[in-house]
Amino acid sequence: MIRLICDLPYGRSEVWSVLADLAGQGSWMADAKAVEFLTKQTSGVGTQLKVRTRVGIFITDDYIEITEWEEELFIGIRHLGTIRGVGSFRLDSLAGGTRLTWEEDLRFPWRLGGQLTGFIARPILQTIWRRNLMRLESRLGRPG
Repeated sequence: MIRLICDLPYGRSEVWSVLADLAGQGSWMADAKAVEFLTKQTSGVGTQLKVRTRVGIFITDDYIEITEWEEELFIGIRHLGTIRGVGSFRLDSLAGGTRLTWEEDLRFPWRLGGQLTGFIARPILQTIWRRNLMRLESRLGRPG
């Protein structure tokens, strides 16, 4: 399990507008190279996407299904591709801002090294995702 927490000087609705823009995730997630919707709907429970993901030389298609969607509060996902697992974004109000909690619990298949690969990948993914959160904050602009 990887858990990242980022306190942002923006209101929940501002942060939500970036998180809920699933098509635009590549603008702040450096590892997401392309987003393709597999369903007609583009938000909410049941939305399915294919995200071309690149970490170093490793490239895979991450098939994602939105399993939970609470406006301005929570997005839950299931990873259904080669790498499986669950993830979520949770927003909590703070005095003067919003706390974003990003959690991912991923399982690598045995043919890619299973738990050993997961152990090795964890600090790499944490670094990439921390940078993604900085990119998300930059995308929000100056607090207003």
